[in-house]
Amino acid sequence: MILIFIYDAAVCFLNFISMILIAIFYFYESSEGIICKMKLRKTSLAVIMGFFAAGANADSLESARSIERNINVSSAQSQKKIDKSAEATLSMAAEIEQLQEEVKNLTVYRDHLARLVVSQEAEADSLNVQIRGIGETRQGIVPLMYKMIDGLKVLVAEDKPVRREHRLARIAKLDAMMGQADVSDAEKYRRILEAYQIEVDYGTKLGIYQGRIELMDLDSIEADLLYLGRISLVARSLDGKRYWAWNDKVSGWQALDSQFAKGIDQAFAIASKQAAPGLISLPVSVNVESK
Repeated sequence: MILIFIYDAAVCFLNFISMILIAIFYFYESSEGIICKMKLRKTSLAVIMGFFAAGANADSLESARSIERNINVSSAQSQKKIDKSAEATLSMAAEIEQLQEEVKNLTVYRDHLARLVVSQEAEADSLNVQIRGIGETRQGIVPLMYKMIDGLKVLVAEDKPVRREHRLARIAKLDAMMGQADVSDAEKYRRILEAYQIEVDYGTKLGIYQGRIELMDLDSIEADLLYLGRISLVARSLDGKRYWAWNDKVSGWQALDSQFAKGIDQAFAIASKQAAPGLISLPVSVNVESK
């Protein structure tokens, strides 16, 4: 740009000199004569040629300016392409970094799945071993369940007659259940264990219920019954005036003296939650004496 400015100034200066020389030419033509005229003509011719040369140089200047404009346009376009390429490069670099992070995460997840597969294969092997042993286990568990039911029958028959009818009915259901194909062996075993748990509760709890008792004189009456585990089993008439205790030695009911009435009434009150728990006195079957 500076060179173009200097060139424009030089052209203007040459034009100015040309005008001055033309004026001098006319001046000497009128005062000096032919010789001066010829010299001035030569000088003027040189100036005129310089003028035309300046015009030619002006055309070259315009061409240079056009080239410069084209160069500037090309430079701007090239800069735009460079900027666009730089943006694309940055975008691709960001995508590559994101893909590398995803590959890293996928690698960790792949290793995790591989560990799970190893664990599942080991578990499958263990299950296959257990499945192969199911047949043998089933062959052994079925006879065991029949023995357990027989054990319940013996226990109820030799025990105090606490809810005997209910207990015998439960055992009868277990017998029938063993022949049902729609009940799995696991469910059968669970119900038998449940029956054993009920029998355990009879031996550890204080409870009351109402039922019929067979007296020694073969008389059958309705009475309130109370049991304290397998230690004591007593009965009280519905009017609360007579008392009996179960005697294991004779496997029957024996009447009690009135001295046991207070302790038995207190036990009934505690069992029915009408009184706070406390020390109670109950007859034990081995200590019962006939009236």
